[in-house]
Amino acid sequence: MTDYDVLRVFCGPRGGYGNELGVVRDGSRVPDRDDRQELAAKLGFSETVFVDDPERGLIDIFTPTLRLPFAGHPCVGVAWLLDVPELITPAGVVGTRLDGEFTWIEARPEWAPPRTLRQYATAAEVDDLPVPPPGDWLYAWSWEDESAGRIRARAFPGRDDGIEEDEATGAAALLLTAHLDRALNITQGTGSQILTAPQPGGWIEVGGRVILER
Repeated sequence: MTDYDVLRVFCGPRGGYGNELGVVRDGSRVPDRDDRQELAAKLGFSETVFVDDPERGLIDIFTPTLRLPFAGHPCVGVAWLLDVPELITPAGVVGTRLDGEFTWIEARPEWAPPRTLRQYATAAEVDDLPVPPPGDWLYAWSWEDESAGRIRARAFPGRDDGIEEDEATGAAALLLTAHLDRALNITQGTGSQILTAPQPGGWIEVGGRVILER
């Protein structure tokens, strides 16, 4: 088996929760795209990243079933791991910065895959949602405190690959931030935390805590 690290990205204030991420630091060990897809499926994380050049921040992102040009929680996780000023993805160059306990990326909402953003009246409604059948990628959200920008959210990929719910999804948070055009403090899944902030020129920052799981 190829060596890989496991990170948890968008952890809560006490270091719990977060979405697991597989990272193959030496992407040259798995150069073939089909082999990368096979390994990502075998590992079973919502995303697995292959680092092709750690100094330049060149990365390649896969779900268990497809290759992604950009994804939020993989970029935040790898930005923390590599500590480089930018990441190079097929979608474009992602700016990165470390700020105390938070790692931030700067990306464009048009890089994110399509998501259905569905607002609910209360956080309790979001909490009580059953996992929907495979179909559209659904980001269910409600205000917890609109004046403070606090949001409750859950993410349902709608894929038939065993991942019924994503614990924390940076790309969906990026799209919601662009839609609402304001900084957000999102609690997603069972307790993950995602921070976002619009930037000049249509860019959006997405940040969170990262820990090395193993």
